[in-house]
Amino acid sequence: MNNDLFKHKVIGHPEGLFVLFFTEMWERFSYYGMRALLVLFLTSSIMGNNPGWGWSRESALAIYGSYTSLVYLTPILGGYIADRVIGYRWAVILGASIMTLGHLSMAMEFHHAFMYIGLCLLVIGNGLFKPNITSVLSEMYKNHPEKKDGAYTIFYMGVNAGAFLGMLLCGYIGENPNWGWSYGFGLAGIFMLVGALQFYFTQNILGSIGLKPVTDKAKPLQTEENAEMEKRNPFSRFDLIIITAISLIGLIWIINDPISKTSTLNLFKFQVGNLDGSSFAILTAFILFLFLIVKRISQYAPILRDKMIAVVVLSCISIFFWAAFEQAGGSMTIFANDYTARVLQGNAKIVFNVVNTAITVVPLIIITYVLLKLFGQTFGRFALGNIILASGFLIIWILVIYMLKNQYYDEKAEVPATWFGILNSLFIISFAPLISKIWESKFNPFATFKNGFGMILLGVGFAALAFGASTIPQGAKVASVSMIWLILAYFFHTMGELCISPVGLSYVSKLVPGRMIAIMFGMWYLASAIGNKIAGTMGGMIDEITLQYSMSTFFLIFTFVPVGLGILIMLLTPVMKKLMHGVH
Repeated sequence: MNNDLFKHKVIGHPEGLFVLFFTEMWERFSYYGMRALLVLFLTSSIMGNNPGWGWSRESALAIYGSYTSLVYLTPILGGYIADRVIGYRWAVILGASIMTLGHLSMAMEFHHAFMYIGLCLLVIGNGLFKPNITSVLSEMYKNHPEKKDGAYTIFYMGVNAGAFLGMLLCGYIGENPNWGWSYGFGLAGIFMLVGALQFYFTQNILGSIGLKPVTDKAKPLQTEENAEMEKRNPFSRFDLIIITAISLIGLIWIINDPISKTSTLNLFKFQVGNLDGSSFAILTAFILFLFLIVKRISQYAPILRDKMIAVVVLSCISIFFWAAFEQAGGSMTIFANDYTARVLQGNAKIVFNVVNTAITVVPLIIITYVLLKLFGQTFGRFALGNIILASGFLIIWILVIYMLKNQYYDEKAEVPATWFGILNSLFIISFAPLISKIWESKFNPFATFKNGFGMILLGVGFAALAFGASTIPQGAKVASVSMIWLILAYFFHTMGELCISPVGLSYVSKLVPGRMIAIMFGMWYLASAIGNKIAGTMGGMIDEITLQYSMSTFFLIFTFVPVGLGILIMLLTPVMKKLMHGVH
């Protein structure tokens, strides 16, 4: 069936890839559109033309870190449910539907309860959606491993096309006092609904992939090691008890962090020696997690055990990557809002309008071209799904024209703080095709070099911010630093991301057995969850570090750690090659 899917191609890949591309694009539109607004909304004054909740930066970043962490944590459960109960495809549909309700609940931000309910629904829906759409993609390419890196990079373009449009439009509408936060959050919900409907009505293009749980244990395995692993490594009752304990402690800790900062309630209000209750709880969960990982990996057959160790090493690197990279939605958003010169007049305004029009319209034309190619291939068979997809793009074009027209006629241009976030997606849309070609060529570097280059580039981006922030006085709450430093930071961060994130998913799919693919994607997202929570916690220290030292010191922390780890992982290349047993 997988070979049949390759008979009908769009731009050299199966047409089903682009159904997944656009489904993921709408989901990322909603996620990043909401994420772009969350910290700004929470920290905005309760007075003024566009009032928010007036929270402190530490409190806002605590809930931001907890939310983004849970978004990446629940895929472990979502992958298990898909593997065992409903299959990948229905998990995607159900997850998209739940997220639609979550965004619409957040649109009623005038009442705190609706905001919290919305965040909870988004976490649950993401858990079902996120690991399983990538599992469908993995299944599609399981007989074509040589094309996987390129396919995942194209898929990642869909991720970033959605992020680009979401941050651009939800950010513009939400920050605009003529509209407001509710409309920004609501717009994210509308396009999540478009994504859910589009996937539902075009899902048959995927054949039988993802319709049923992966339960075919009679399927012949390729090696004796695989067969031995399947027999020896089921989850024991003891394993499940440890997993339950880790999950409960971690979940309570993640939820308690923002609650303890925004109220008098603290579930870990005790001391164990020199450790406060919160630190003791998370340390206990971490030790249990390490014990479980060592126990589980020791039960694999030798070759698969080595491959699983390789996955763990790459996952650990990704923790530190996301802890730094996800400052984009936290401390870097605050830096853009409060420390960056964003009001432009005269020639500077003209230049910005021209550049902004170009970087908005050109990528949208490219994505529309891909859409038209898909239409030409599939409209006769899946007319309704294509019409829904076209309707979403029509709304996008109307909003883009409305935004650009208003910005052109304004006497002065105030660049929205959320605008800088689109640079990451813009650079990915621009450079992903080139990187994809490199990964498919004879110049494709080994995994450790991709990870090492990615971490070093990430550190270089923060070095640019540290240099740009060097003129900010110690403890300052506002400043007017040139925009160039944020632009450079996003460029280097994007180049680093292209070396790590999309190919990381590809390596997981190559290194683990097929029946475990969704669960292992969930494990990869666990690393992202830990990184995201660290990002929120570290970002929340921006005021404390700036007051005691300087803003440059804050960004230098995120310079030295990634660069050091990048060099370390490249030095481990000979060891990793042995562990991966020929997987390149």
